[in-house]
Amino acid sequence: MEDSPQRAVQGLSSFPWYVGGTQVLGLACVVITGVWMGSYHGGYAWDGSGQEFNVHPLCMVLGLVFLYGDGIVAVFDFHNHNKIPNMYSLHSWCGMLTFVLFCVQWLMGLGFFLFPGTLMALRSWYLPLHVFFGLAMLAMSLATCLLGISEKLFFSIQHTYSQFVPEGILGNMLGLLLVAFGILVGYVVTREDFRRPPHPEEEALSVHFKTLTEGGGSPTSP
Repeated sequence: MEDSPQRAVQGLSSFPWYVGGTQVLGLACVVITGVWMGSYHGGYAWDGSGQEFNVHPLCMVLGLVFLYGDGIVAVFDFHNHNKIPNMYSLHSWCGMLTFVLFCVQWLMGLGFFLFPGTLMALRSWYLPLHVFFGLAMLAMSLATCLLGISEKLFFSIQHTYSQFVPEGILGNMLGLLLVAFGILVGYVVTREDFRRPPHPEEEALSVHFKTLTEGGGSPTSP
């Protein structure tokens, strides 16, 4: 127990490197997606052509918050223009489920943490669930991207994919980078010594899973 403060200091000193790693991996994913769609599939457009579909994977990798709407509109418009059925693949089902969970998570967070009339006990009960579903949505978004990569590669280079063609290798590299990004982000956000110490007004929300499972009446301070 005596070396706990020292371990915490050492952990915090490595924190910028982990955060920097997530940014490098995330940027690499965006760049590779842009190169893939731009170099191998003709770039981007909004005219019902195959180039309109390319907007979808790029926007999905950029994020589910600000650009999700643009990405899903692009793929629906592309499907409708080319008489392709919508929402038939596992990739599309997982993507829509992720979006629905994101909306639910946003509404629940708004209701529990921003409305002043919410009981503190309810906030304490919901906080660990909010954290868990945030990580779950990250995992689901990454899984949806991996399914989309495989689907796109099979549609585009089905007969040459097994021959290690450059596009197939690029798509596989993107998938590995997405997995590495998810693992690193999950590691950073779950390490206790990387957590910011709570302010006094946040103490009531600093609840641990052990306290909840044991049926404790109020959360204890770290």
